[in-house]
Amino acid sequence: MNINRRKFLQITGLAFLALAAKPAIDLISKPALVHALDGKIGDNKRLAMAIDLKSCTAGEGCVDCINACHSLHNVPEIRSKKEEIKWIWNASYDQAFAEQKNEFVKEALRDRPVLLLCNHCENPPCVRVCPTQATFQREDGIVMMDYHRCIGCRYCMAACPFGARSFNWSDPRPYLKTTDPDFPTRTKGVVEKCNFCEERLLSGKQPACVEACKNGAIIFGEMTPGTDIYRVVSKNYTIRRKVDLGTQPQVYYII
Repeated sequence: MNINRRKFLQITGLAFLALAAKPAIDLISKPALVHALDGKIGDNKRLAMAIDLKSCTAGEGCVDCINACHSLHNVPEIRSKKEEIKWIWNASYDQAFAEQKNEFVKEALRDRPVLLLCNHCENPPCVRVCPTQATFQREDGIVMMDYHRCIGCRYCMAACPFGARSFNWSDPRPYLKTTDPDFPTRTKGVVEKCNFCEERLLSGKQPACVEACKNGAIIFGEMTPGTDIYRVVSKNYTIRRKVDLGTQPQVYYII
């Protein structure tokens, strides 16, 4: 096939433009991995949370951490159990640790509400099954949601063994009494969940639930020697949810 000089220059010019545009396309198509706390990537920090069930006053009706989280992230209050949206919530000990039930669990512990949220697993099955990368894991371990990429297939919900994800069956905005303009509202047909308050971490703040807890029952930070959470988890007996599944949940419960 004969190609004249003009045709050749046109073809090579288009190829050059395609190669030049690839970094920009990659930047747009891939979720950003912004490191929490200091904006850096690649220093192997792992973020985790510990919840001291002995100090938590949820059993006395305290829901300060839940209210703080839901208010900050525009989580609607929908009464229907099927359509409810929750990022953080209380459940019974038996519900939270069904696989660890035994007759010798102290009655006081068995009757105590347990705070539940996304476990930001080290090996998150929800990330593996998402066909659009709407759910992805940052290098600091936070499992994120990109609401614009979510197509509502709910594969991530089926894969999550902790029931930590909610689906917007309808437009959630009419259910919001007030709206925080600093955090996006969602739309019908997308999944959402706890994000460890990554937007607060970027400005050096603690997650809203940690800040709202009056008794210091929620500890959050980098799981590295010398940090508060590392010392707390090292010195106390802790349990995690469904560890036998191999997801390596990063929420520890002090009992």
